Amino acid sequence: MLSEALFYLVSIPAVVLFGIAKGGFGGAIAMVSVPLMALVMSPTQAAAILLPILVLMDVLVVRSYWGLFDARALRILLPAAVLGVSLGYFSAEAMSVAYMRILIGLVAVIFGAHYLVTQSSQSAQPHSLAKGSFFGALAGFTSFSIHAGGPPLTVYLLPRGLTPLMFAGTAGVFFAVVNAIKLIPYSLLGQFSSENLLYSLILAPFAPIGVWLGRFLVERTEPKLYYGIISFFLALVGCRLLWQGAAEVYLGAS
Repeated sequence: MLSEALFYLVSIPAVVLFGIAKGGFGGAIAMVSVPLMALVMSPTQAAAILLPILVLMDVLVVRSYWGLFDARALRILLPAAVLGVSLGYFSAEAMSVAYMRILIGLVAVIFGAHYLVTQSSQSAQPHSLAKGSFFGALAGFTSFSIHAGGPPLTVYLLPRGLTPLMFAGTAGVFFAVVNAIKLIPYSLLGQFSSENLLYSLILAPFAPIGVWLGRFLVERTEPKLYYGIISFFLALVGCRLLWQGAAEVYLGAS
């Protein structure tokens, strides 16, 4: 696969797109990367190749946004996310991935569409321990299980009235911790073969390009447009999750 041009034509844009999202622009657009790479490999292998690259991106993002994050949000979200990742690991054999995609997709579509319609009239909501713990655990669980932690986190953070830089920084620190934790169960499940790590190493130089582009776009986008873009991609990814989950249920029943 290393000698095939299609591998690079697909994987390099996928890594750059993920970097742009990790850099704070587009949020859920990162979910395009695994399906894009799945054109030339299995989705499982694509996710395993991307995870070490994501950890590198996380380091770059945390450094770029250091000091620009909502500490209160992270104190609520992160302990719950650790629980969510643990639940994902221990329920890996029993969980219905298809129905989880449908559930998260439905939440993402409803919330994304609602925020697009009402964002101009909404006032910032205070942090909620109950809501933050729920969506933090859900983000950790779905990040581990179906690589879709972005929608639950976005659903919680969007109404908090953060500036674009604070939103991007908070999400960046959150996923830096979650992805670091995920390395342990992923290694226990045998996801890090020498072949996959070689692919990760080859694609890693493109990670800083994506992160820099993401930060560049965040700094130059006014808040209303920024949150409109975040909400749009949240709803769009929700539609994709619904479609994918429904297709898996249909194929499983036929």
